[in-house]
Amino acid sequence: MKILVCVDLSDSTEIIVRKIEELAKSASAQVWLLHNAIPEPGHVEFKVDPLAARESLAQKFHNEHRQIQALSDRLRNTGVDTTALLVHGSTVETILQEASDVDADMIVVGSHGKGAMYQLLLGSVSKGVLRKSSLPVLVIPTHNRK
Repeated sequence: MKILVCVDLSDSTEIIVRKIEELAKSASAQVWLLHNAIPEPGHVEFKVDPLAARESLAQKFHNEHRQIQALSDRLRNTGVDTTALLVHGSTVETILQEASDVDADMIVVGSHGKGAMYQLLLGSVSKGVLRKSSLPVLVIPTHNRK
């Protein structure tokens, strides 16, 4: 089984990685950890101080790359065949394209449990993937509902 696991490197990532470790071990799955780095480098305006803005963005991407690699290494050390992917693009479309590129059998996303107003204004990645994917999608809740 091939699983594309989408992480945003927020606090919820740890919950997703722990669940995927269990799932991947029980299913002898191959895992691709995907982080979509935002913003895309070509879509940033550098009006005030172009050099400082580029350096800051490069540092951000470097840190995200280190984080996704560390997560991948951690899973590999537990026996899960894992590859880290750091990509840029429109989030839902990028997830679906990467799932196709790695010939995934399943997509895993997290749900932050944001309210209706947040979803109305900004939308939801998990909702977009669920709506557009032809693959099974596992949504892992990463919030505490009381």
